[in-house]
Order: sequence, then structure tokens, then C-alpha cells
Amino acid sequence: MKKHNYSAGPCILPQEVFEKSAQAILNFNNSDLSILEISHRSKDFVAVMDEARALVLELLGLEGKGYQALFLHGGASLEFLMVPYNLMKADGKAAYLDTGTWANNAIKEAKHFGETVVVGSSKEQNYNHIPKEYSVPSDASYFHCTSNNTIFGTQMKSFPDTNVPVICDMSSDIFSRTLDFSKFDLIYAGAQKNMGPAGATLVVVKEEILGKSGRYIPSMLDYQKHIAAESMYNTPAVFPIYASLLTLQWLKNLGGIAAIEKINEAKAELLYAEIDRNPLFKGTAAVEDRSIMNATFLLNDESHAPLFDKMWKEAGISGLPGHRSVGGYRASMYNALPLESVQVLVDVMKQLEVAVNESVITA
Repeated sequence: MKKHNYSAGPCILPQEVFEKSAQAILNFNNSDLSILEISHRSKDFVAVMDEARALVLELLGLEGKGYQALFLHGGASLEFLMVPYNLMKADGKAAYLDTGTWANNAIKEAKHFGETVVVGSSKEQNYNHIPKEYSVPSDASYFHCTSNNTIFGTQMKSFPDTNVPVICDMSSDIFSRTLDFSKFDLIYAGAQKNMGPAGATLVVVKEEILGKSGRYIPSMLDYQKHIAAESMYNTPAVFPIYASLLTLQWLKNLGGIAAIEKINEAKAELLYAEIDRNPLFKGTAAVEDRSIMNATFLLNDESHAPLFDKMWKEAGISGLPGHRSVGGYRASMYNALPLESVQVLVDVMKQLEVAVNESVITA
């Protein structure tokens, strides 16, 4: 039986990506060499890198608008450091919105570079909502936000209009919904949610915002050096980038971001409707801020947990337990998760309700 993979990351990818990646490990482009052993300077891999970078801009609608796409190392966590290194002026400050664990980690790194203003935070409420009433200082070097909060199941539905550069960590909802991506001056995302396996990090940056910090930037952390080297300043993560290219091709063939957004909304609507209908469950995130990528929910009575856990495991569901800071359950519905898998989970939730009601009657 196929598993219904709700893992928060590394996570589900399209089946055709697994199949093509597996073939490339054995024989890439009929070269009789594995993708794992070819030179990153070879013609075959340079073509992969060039197409992947171009396809990122095409899917985001940023072609010809002054942006560069880079595939780097270090995950989104390294970007917490690289962003202030490159963008916070030596005598300036930066503005941050604190909406979850990863946003808070980004704030901690920024504080090492200068004044870091937290313009809004939902930390006191265990990050169960997105702050709404906040303003961005006009003299900030940039404004940083996290579009989707994997652990807490919240998602920004709108972004502030401001005259300072807008930086966004989109690690867990990149390529999942339509936005005017030109409103962002820098977007970064770890690959292991909607793009590919862990090991590559996507950075999309508007070149005109770079080179203005007035500080020395170590070479490996300098976006301009990576741009000049066409994302090959050092040996790139060849296999994760190739798998990311395959995923981007899959998304384009599906109809792009607009097409996957409709599917993602249908999945989220199906699951949230059951969470709200079923008296055994309750959601943890504010309704208006619910993520279409990560649905977090609890049992109203924890005594039902052993039976529910047994039922969803027997149904072939994997990766459902919530993060320890929230508890309960987390259904991560990334791009490649089919609607059918969500229906399986919803059916199990309904079956639990029937079983509990029957036990009450017989008791």
C-alpha cells in the first residue's frame, strides 16, 4: 500500500521526480555516468543549472525584471545570516516580523549585525496567528518576514506596502500559491518542501539591492560573488539541484503556480472542513491565518489518541504527529500530495467519530 506522506520536510515529491532521479543515479543523459559522479562543470550539468535558474524566474513571473536565481548551500538557516550580511547597512537597522520558530531564529542572527526592530510578534500566544497591526520603519535597511510557519500552521495572506526592500523566507510555501513576486526584493527557501531533497537552497534576489551594506562580506556569503559565478562559486549540490529541476518541470507541465494553487486550496478546504465539523478535533491556528500547506490540529480529548493513531497508521498515513512545541497533529499538504491522500485522512477522522460514538452508546 502506498504511504500517504504528510511529513513536514523532507517531504513528498512527485512520483515522476523519484523515477527520473533514480534513473539519473544509474545513467544520466545516456552518458553511462551517474548524476552523483559527473563534474559540476560538465556540459550536461551546466545545462541543468541554467535551466533550473531560468525556470525559477519563469514560474515566479520575474523574467527580465532584474532578478537572479541562485542555488546555494546551507539551508534557509544560513540565509538568516547571509541576509543581514549583505543587506543591513553597517550603521543601519532592519525590521523583522516574528511569526514562528524560524522567524525568531532569523531575528537572533540579525541582532549580531545591528539594530534589529521586531515590528510585530505572536510569540506570547505560541504563534497561533499572524500579527496584523504593525508598521515598518521607513529608515530600515529591509523588512524580513516568513510567509508560512510550518510548525504552527499559520500563513501570511497579505504583505505590507513599504518603501524598504522586502525579504521573505518562503521555505515551506514557495511555488504553492500565486503572489505578485515582484513585491519581494529577495526570496529564499530550503528545497526540501516544494522543490526537491534537502541540500540545496533557492535564493531569488533583485540585483539592485546588493552592494550597499558598506561592510566586508566573506566570499562564500556574498550574493554578488555567487551571481558572478552563475551559482557555481563552489561545487553546487548537483543531485538536489537536478531533482529540483525535475520538480519545477513537473510544476510547469501541470500549469504552473496558478494550477497547483487550485489543488492546494481544495486539499486545505477538505481537511479544515472536517476539523471544524468533527467534534473530536480542533484547529490550533487562527482561522483567518490558517496555512494551506500545514494544517495543525488537536484532539479535544487526548484519551482518543491511541485509537486515532492506530487508525491513521493502518490507513497508510505517515508523518502526521505535530511538532513538540504545538503537540497534536500536523498535516503537511505540499504541492505533490494528492487530494486523494487528504480524503484518506478525512475518512479516518470520520471513522474515529463513529467509533467513539459507538463506544459511548455501548457503555
